[in-house]
Amino acid sequence: MKIPSLLLRRLYTSGSLENEEDGFRFGVENRLRDATLTGIRGVRVDGADVPLANLLIELEGRVLRPDEVTPEHPAPFPLQQRASIRARCGCLDGGDHDIELLLEASPFGALDIRARDAIAPKTEPCSGLPYEKDDHKNYSQEIITRRRRFVEKATGTTLHHLSSFSFDPAIARGNIENFTGVAQVPVGFAGPLRINGEHAHGEFLIPLATTEGTLVASYSRGMKVLNLSGGVTCTVSADCMQRAPVFVFDSARDAREFQRWVEGHLTEIRAQAEASSHVAKLLHIEIYLANKFAFLRFNFSTGDAAGQNMVGRATFIACSWILEHNDTIRKFYLESNFATDKKASHVNVMRTRGKRVTAEAVISRAVMKEHLRVAPETLQYHSGVANVAEGSAAIIYSELTSAGDLYLSITIPSLIVATHGGGTGLATQRECLEVLGCGGAGKVNKLAEIVAGVVLAGEISLASAISSLEWVSAHEKHGRKR
Repeated sequence: MKIPSLLLRRLYTSGSLENEEDGFRFGVENRLRDATLTGIRGVRVDGADVPLANLLIELEGRVLRPDEVTPEHPAPFPLQQRASIRARCGCLDGGDHDIELLLEASPFGALDIRARDAIAPKTEPCSGLPYEKDDHKNYSQEIITRRRRFVEKATGTTLHHLSSFSFDPAIARGNIENFTGVAQVPVGFAGPLRINGEHAHGEFLIPLATTEGTLVASYSRGMKVLNLSGGVTCTVSADCMQRAPVFVFDSARDAREFQRWVEGHLTEIRAQAEASSHVAKLLHIEIYLANKFAFLRFNFSTGDAAGQNMVGRATFIACSWILEHNDTIRKFYLESNFATDKKASHVNVMRTRGKRVTAEAVISRAVMKEHLRVAPETLQYHSGVANVAEGSAAIIYSELTSAGDLYLSITIPSLIVATHGGGTGLATQRECLEVLGCGGAGKVNKLAEIVAGVVLAGEISLASAISSLEWVSAHEKHGRKR
């Protein structure tokens, strides 16, 4: 498998070059996929070979000589694993140096990693937060205690509550830096809520973390009303995650020709993108032309992960291949803001980012008047003129049925949720997912349906409180801290 040079450069850990007592060291990180090292062919610095006998590689707590890494005795090198290369052949002069590391790895074959890095001049360390370069040590109780004491001394504040937590800090690696403690947010349960979905079916107790008084009570009221009306029907209708690079050309005509070139090489581009992950699958590429730019919106399925990092890596690998095989490109940026990550946008209302899920229910007139103190026609008129909840992120629709009941539905076009990867492995998050029966792989659409149903429950309760003029009085009664 040929790895583009642009991607190979990213395997080198920038800023890792430093002198030691008897030589120097630098770092690399596997940013491709799970692999095994089958050979260390050499290191060159400024074009000069470092003797193999003078090299050591530190990998997952092991120190290996080059002759100890062979096809018969490979060394595991999983995704995101870091390795340190040590050369015992004298220190390097200060300033920039060209570094080349030659490896053999399965399934990639020969890897020639090239980078330019510098030996930084020695400076006195600044007084800052205690930190360990070793990831494992940086999440140890010792360094966490040192960080907490540093903050307490600097601010004069005792971190009594921040320092209380019930899980191993090591599981937070990859989720937060400079881990020092945990914020406690009150959690209340609402429900149960009856979900009539294709993936979520039954009654669910819903954990809600909030500091807003009346919120849990309001959702509970909405869930009760939906249950009395037969529950809420939820449907996942689309699922994809995007990354949208932009390519710059000399002219609009070159950009147009590039579009045709991409369309003619989709098979190769797909193979490159999917090589980075056994989960990510490239569904299609949307191409938009403007001025002398070509915007490529890569659309992936990502399994049970939310997938932002996954598709970023896959798109980068695909774009690296594109750059090596098309010489009309003048500039390239991995994100053009066309994916509109973490922003509401019209493109994500029309085109799904995450899960497109709809929750709908018919709520009887009698239930509405008894429990919400509002008639369907009052709420229908109100929603038609005033209440489109978070219109940039959801689409509300309501109508009166021939029986005088209220049909209400909400479509969330870009719901980004996950049941695997990211922060889902943290202790509290995992516990709440398990309460919903959504922990682990194969549960992400179930979670999406539950979220949509909960949103509809909150919407019917809030809209009814506003329509019945009880919104302010409810907050006065339940939401003020006296």
